[in-house]
Amino acid sequence: MYFDELNLNDDILDALDAMNFSECTPIQEQAIPPLLEGRDLIGIAQTGTGKTAAYLLPILSRLSDGGFPDDAVNCVIMSPTRELAQQIDQAMEGFSYYVPVSSVAVYGGNDGIRFAQECRGFERGADVIIATPGRLISHISLGNIDLSRVSFFVLDEADRMLDMGFIDDIMQIVKQLPAERQTMLFSATMPAEIQKLAATILHDPVEVKIAVSRPAEGIHQSAYVCHETQKLGIIQHLFAEMKESEETSRGLRVLVFASSKLKVKEIARALQRIGHDKGFTVGEMHSDLTQAERDDVMLRFKNGRVDVLVATDIVSRGIDIDDIRMVVNFDVPHDCEDYVHRIGRTARAGSEGAAITFVSRDDQSRFRQIEKFIGREVEKAPVPADLGEAPDYAPHAFDKSRRGRHRGGKGHGGKGRGGKERSSKPQDSQPKNDQPKNNPQGSNAPKANPSSPSAPHSGEASAAAPAPAKKKRRHSRKKKPSTPQNPPQGA
Repeated sequence: MYFDELNLNDDILDALDAMNFSECTPIQEQAIPPLLEGRDLIGIAQTGTGKTAAYLLPILSRLSDGGFPDDAVNCVIMSPTRELAQQIDQAMEGFSYYVPVSSVAVYGGNDGIRFAQECRGFERGADVIIATPGRLISHISLGNIDLSRVSFFVLDEADRMLDMGFIDDIMQIVKQLPAERQTMLFSATMPAEIQKLAATILHDPVEVKIAVSRPAEGIHQSAYVCHETQKLGIIQHLFAEMKESEETSRGLRVLVFASSKLKVKEIARALQRIGHDKGFTVGEMHSDLTQAERDDVMLRFKNGRVDVLVATDIVSRGIDIDDIRMVVNFDVPHDCEDYVHRIGRTARAGSEGAAITFVSRDDQSRFRQIEKFIGREVEKAPVPADLGEAPDYAPHAFDKSRRGRHRGGKGHGGKGRGGKERSSKPQDSQPKNDQPKNNPQGSNAPKANPSSPSAPHSGEASAAAPAPAKKKRRHSRKKKPSTPQNPPQGA
């Protein structure tokens, strides 16, 4: 289904057009119509299925249509972590570019200056608040914010909030909301506690459940729980084992994924130095390369002239090479679906392959979410003894420590009426992890124009270049392509 087949506000459709988004993901197709009708909703969907757009688009569309107070907070979106709050805020900025809707993101872990900026954002007025529970409760207890006229309440990643011990905080926030509101709850799983929460805060909800992909059976998955400084040493051990195996004639044929183009360059340089002595070649793939350079690197990797390719998620989808022996996640992907897409580059065409993930202390809670997503615990391989002692795998303990840190400190300044002015154009269509998206995928939804400079992330308004005139919406939409594009399923 295409977005213009839904009853979304024309300004929202213009923003989607500017970002080259045309086709809905399953969660968006099933959730947006009942949400536009004002129904409460339970969405059972994994991170990376496009759920952020599934609730942001109908909320923004209804706010743009009018009928809501100008001097009140109209929407509260709850996030378990500040990272997710930031991603939702980024998606919000792109989708709301052409509509008079403002937002403020508030989350802990920062300094008192940001806290004051959040307060100024509230004073200037904000339609949408994107918050972590502890930070929002701090503002409520100090009388900085009034939630008595909220019309939309969203719980994103409710099961993660349960894992992190936020359910009591959520119920404390719910007591500040009016009884008449539209409530949306999104969760990857529905344990008994979440079912009880849903029964308490939702009224006659529509339930949308989205099936998700799983890794192929031929992929042997394992993980090394390690320190950042041990990762290159582990790779050397892995390559040495592959060189000694009976399949040496095939070459290494390894794909290494990293989270950013900067990290890709650093890893590639380090591996090139190692490869010079050990007899393997290394290539790199990221968005700083021209299309001709990308094509050349990919051709050399396909024909075996490059043994190891280090890449961002730019090649996690669509790459068609059947004999990749191993995929290495140098760091844990941000989205669960990205993990599935990454490791799916091996064990293709009925073959077998290995997928290895390096899990640092900071990545443990995110890797635990991936294990829940794929429905199994990934084998933890021991770090080679000569590399020193490795950290324990304790994702739940780390979540609790993060929760404590997030309760005090800094936040994000507002936008629009809440503080920051919009930049001159909808922003970069490519997420920070270099993964190209053809659809708004959850919290990583990109901005519209890659050439547009970002407005400063400050609570204070700043001068921006004059915005271009918005293109006039046609009454008759362009003819759809005969073969619909395959939307990426990452976050």
